[in-house]
Amino acid sequence: MRRLAAFLACLAGPALAGGLEIEVVGETVSGTVQIDLLEDVAPLHAAQISALAEQGAYDGVVFHRVIEGFMAQTGDVRFGKNPEDMSRAGMGGSDLGNIPAEFSDVPFDRGVVGMARSQNPNSANSQFFIMFEPGYFLNGQYTVVGRVTAGMDVVDALKRGHPQSGAITGQPDVMQRVTAVE
Repeated sequence: MRRLAAFLACLAGPALAGGLEIEVVGETVSGTVQIDLLEDVAPLHAAQISALAEQGAYDGVVFHRVIEGFMAQTGDVRFGKNPEDMSRAGMGGSDLGNIPAEFSDVPFDRGVVGMARSQNPNSANSQFFIMFEPGYFLNGQYTVVGRVTAGMDVVDALKRGHPQSGAITGQPDVMQRVTAVE
C-alpha cells in the first residue's frame, strides 16, 4: 500500500521530466552532467527521481561512494548532505518509499545510470549510480533508470574513494543543484 501511495504521489505531481541536469562541484571538478531518464524502461524509478529533483531533495547531496573503473554513487537525500560527516552517507533514502524492481534488458554500459538498493531487489529509493565502465554482472540485478548524454568528462573527474569500498576521504564532490528537465 505504501508503494502505491508513493507511486500515486509521483503521478499527482508535475508531468514526468525527460531527464536530469546535475551541477557538480568539488575540489577538482566543476561542470554539468545531463541524464536522459528511461521512462519507458523504468517508469516508477524515473518518476521518483524526477519528483525528488523537482522537490530540490538532491541539491547539496554528495557522491559518497566512488570506485575507480566501476561507478560513482550519490542520491542519499537523508544522510548525504553533510560533507563534514560522511559516517552515515549511503544509508538513507527519501520519504517517498521504496520502489519495486524494474529490471530490463538494457545493459550496464559506460554512462548508464542504475538505482542503488539493499539486498532486497525491491528496495531502491533515492540513491543512484553512474557507471565509469561496463558492469555486465549488474544486468538483471539492478534497475537501469537512465543514461548520461552529456558531461561524462565531469563524471570521469569525480574524486575517487577507497579502491574496494569507494569511501571518500576528505571533501567529497557534491551535486550542487539537480534539475528535472524536459
